[in-house]
Amino acid sequence: MSDYEPSTYGDRIADLYDDLYTWKLDTESAVEGLARLAGAGPVLELGVGTGRIALPLIERGLEVHGIDASEAMVGLMRRKPGGDRVPVTIGDFADAESPGGPYTMAFVVFNTLFALPDQESQLRCVQRTAERLADDGVLVIEAFVPDSGRFDRGQRVDASHVGTERVVLDVSNHDPVAQRVVSQQLLFEGGRVRQIPVQIRYAWPSELDLMARVAGLRLRTRHGGWREEPFTAESPRHISVYERA
Repeated sequence: MSDYEPSTYGDRIADLYDDLYTWKLDTESAVEGLARLAGAGPVLELGVGTGRIALPLIERGLEVHGIDASEAMVGLMRRKPGGDRVPVTIGDFADAESPGGPYTMAFVVFNTLFALPDQESQLRCVQRTAERLADDGVLVIEAFVPDSGRFDRGQRVDASHVGTERVVLDVSNHDPVAQRVVSQQLLFEGGRVRQIPVQIRYAWPSELDLMARVAGLRLRTRHGGWREEPFTAESPRHISVYERA
């Protein structure tokens, strides 16, 4: 996928994103948890997308700013109630300048940090975000816990949805050395096939902790979900909250 850009995934999936994902995510608990951490605001979302989190936070009275690489995703948010109230910078959130600050909270949810292609860009993102925080501000990261056992000989085919009118397959190759997964989401619907390319570079929780430490932050809390479930060896994901060291 040599022509894969930061905006590729968002541009390809924008018109399908809410339909494919929003229904199976616990958005209410995520918004509740973030609102508890946000203080008075303003807050910054990295990868604001179609506004799944940003718009409910605005409804709670918070000022929300965003960064996203995909104009198509942000365009969909703009057409929703309140979508015009989110100042957004279009660009790679590892490097793009935020539209305001300092922020009482910056956050990146649903594995979006892993959209950055390598450790260097992920570290740069954490460092630049830490610089945008208020003195008592926090950085919140929601991400999956890597599980190499999901792959057989470096590959995986997963039927993420099977219905009478739609089938969604995820076809992936895994490079454990680079910690990279290159995938195609294949959507079969109405006799047609649609391809949505995805590339991620995952990081372990301990690696994220080290990135935060380099950026002058430290781990405050880590839970296994937005309802503050304990984080254990069996947790498939984590909600990590970082504060200034």
